[in-house]
Parts: sequence; structure tokens; C-alpha cells
Amino acid sequence: MRLGAMAGARWVGAVNEYFPCVAIVLPRRIAEGFVAYGRERLGGWPDDILMHRYLSALGVPRYVAVPNLAEHEDRGSISGNAFRGPRRSVCFLPRDRSGKEGETLTGLTVLPFFKHGVTQCAVRVPGPGPEQWLHLGTEQYLHGAGLPAALLRPPGAGSTEPDVKGTWLTALAMGFEAARAGLATPPTASEAYAEAVATIGPGGISNASTEDHIARRREPLAEVARRALQAGREAASEHRTRPRPAGGVVWHGAATPLGEHLARRLADRQVRSAAVIDLTRLHSAEPEVTVRPHGDPAPYTLSVGELYGPGCSRHTPIGRMVWDALRSHPVRAEGDPDAEVYPVHVNDLADAIEAVLRARPEHRDIAVAAEKPCTAAELAQAVHSAVRPVPVHAVTDAEPGWHTPAGTLRPPGWTPATGLAGGLHSFAQWLAYEGVLLESD
Repeated sequence: MRLGAMAGARWVGAVNEYFPCVAIVLPRRIAEGFVAYGRERLGGWPDDILMHRYLSALGVPRYVAVPNLAEHEDRGSISGNAFRGPRRSVCFLPRDRSGKEGETLTGLTVLPFFKHGVTQCAVRVPGPGPEQWLHLGTEQYLHGAGLPAALLRPPGAGSTEPDVKGTWLTALAMGFEAARAGLATPPTASEAYAEAVATIGPGGISNASTEDHIARRREPLAEVARRALQAGREAASEHRTRPRPAGGVVWHGAATPLGEHLARRLADRQVRSAAVIDLTRLHSAEPEVTVRPHGDPAPYTLSVGELYGPGCSRHTPIGRMVWDALRSHPVRAEGDPDAEVYPVHVNDLADAIEAVLRARPEHRDIAVAAEKPCTAAELAQAVHSAVRPVPVHAVTDAEPGWHTPAGTLRPPGWTPATGLAGGLHSFAQWLAYEGVLLESD
């Protein structure tokens, strides 16, 4: 939507996440068919995800209007989304006049966004077949693209405020990608452009902010966004981006969504070491990764705790909890509620592999786990808070089989950087948007 407003488009192609159902316009035959399709798939999935799957299966082109056709005003939610805070349109201009209705924008491959206080880029996986997207941290993505670290920090007062940093990174990436995609410099007088820019910051903090707070922050964050967009455009023309290094890394078992996320993070972090990395045992009863740097006589064995995050299966113990919460089902805390769990986010596993390749420690058996374990009950409550506030039920007659990493030695200089709440949200987002397309119901 925002890139469409920047390009002067009137319609933008919906990407591979969901299709908005507010003020939707469908051919009658397609609308009638959705009734049966949705009835057969009742189970808690939101209507917009079901609509996306339905229209995709039929090959129906999907577009969103620029500006948007409708705006949320009520405080309630018939879909149970009131806990998400104020939910406003990206770009709503009720007095917008029609014109140039044939202008469309489709085919974008990098989409920066700011949501739930987290900056991310949805990056299209190249190749034929169904669309697949990686969800990468925006700072990671821009670093991998070659932008200098100094540019990733907002200038001026308030630069350390989370909403300022999130707005800056998102708009910086938008300006950078708009320039690289050849989108014309937008007319600053365009109402659609101005509104789309002004909602970047509010959209990122709406889940944890009141309407009054959002109103106070709107214009300061809009100014941050305007400056960042310009900086991003200038960076695309002034800075010579460097290619992501292959580094001589040979991957075994990486032809999976999980492998794609791990490989991409190492590439974006400019890991250049030649090595063989084997992921084939990550899905075993005792998950581990082996890393053999070039020239080393023996591999490093990384024993991994309870892995979760983008690319991971919904059939793991954490995956089942998140999957239930996504569909508005109670979270089932399986087994002993006091059992110790060592969650490890996908990004932290990639960083642990990087730490081993950089440091080449003497010890070969390494544990990759959270600094401090949580209990199964605490994990279930974290899913309740981060994904959806559904009831939590204890299921004591089930045994989830939590993974406790062997050994106590950790990669030198490595500590997990992903908070549990943010990590669970990223896992839920990936399962809803991408994972559901890769695994049968």
C-alpha cells in the first residue's frame, strides 16, 4: 500500500499473507463459492486468511485500493481483535476523487513493514512455483544489502526511542527499495503519499498504544519517516551495495524453509568462512547441527534446545501451542507444567553458528539454548500473551518431549538476542502466512 502510494498507483497487488475482507468487492459467482469454501474450513482461522487461500486457489487476481475504501472507527471487534489496539487504515481519504484508475503496482519482491513494535521485511524467495516469502529483520536486511551501520541509526534527539527507530528503519528500507525498483520520486503534494507516510509509525505501535498516544506521536513520527525515505533513496544511488557472500558455505539439509532462513541470516551478516553445515539432524529426537570449518579435522556439534521461529514446524511442542492460539483455540500446556524448557529462536541458532565459525573454539561439543530456562507453564502463558489471549489448558497425560541441550559450554561471545515474546510473534506470523501453505491441515 505505502509503496503503491509512493508510485502513484491506484491499485496494488495483494501479497502472500492474507486478503483484506473489509469493503471487499467480488464477482457474484466467486462470492457465492466462498460460502461453501469457508463453511468446510471453520476452525478459528480469520476470514482474511481463508479468503486469500480461496482466491489464490482459483487464480483470482487480488488488489487493494489506494487510498483504502474503508476505515475502522469502532472500538470493538467481531473477530476478537480488540486486544490488538486501534486498527486503522494505511491510507484512508474519504474525499479522494477517482482518476487514473488503471494505474497498478505488482511484482514487488521486498516489502518493509513495522508491526507490533518490530521492523521486518517480507522478501520474496526467487524461483517458480507458489509464492514464498522470508520474514527478515529490517536491520538485518539492510546490513546485508550493504548499507553502513551509521545510516541504520536515526539522527537527532529521540533516536533511541523504539517508535523512532522502528519508523526510521522501515521508511529507510522503503525509500531504498523504491529507488532500486525504479519507482518514480513521489509528488510530495499527493494526499495519498502524505497519509501513507504518516501512518508508518502509528501502525507499528498501535498494538500497545492508546489512540491519544498515537495521535500525539503521529506528526513527529511522520517527520522521521519523511527524512528516512529520502535517506533511503539517496543510499540506493550513493552507496554501492555489496553482494551477500557465499563464503564457501556448503549446506546439507538446507532445502527447507528453516534452512532458507538460517542461510539467509548468515549471508546477511556477511559470514565469509568456508564451512560445511549439516542441518539434517535438526528434526531428530536429539536435535543438533554440525559445523565443519574448512581445514578443521573434526566438526563442531551444536546441541540445540527447543527450536522455534520462522521455518519451523507446527508439529513441535511450541508449534502446537502457537498453532492453537492462532486459530483461537485454547493453548494446551502438555506434560509437567514445571518442566524446564530451553527455547531457541531460529535467528539465535544462526548467530550461534556464526559465533563458532568466527571464534573456532577449542571445545567441539557446544550447547545452544536460552540463558535461563522457562517452565512449560510459563511458555504457554507467553504464547497466550504474544499470539492471542486464549485460555490455557493443562494436558498432563501428554508428553511433549522437550529438548534439553547436551553440555554447558556455549559458543564464545554468543548470547540469545531474541526475546521470547517477539520470537513467538514472529513464529505465529510465519505459520499463519507461510507455514500453512507448506503443511497440510
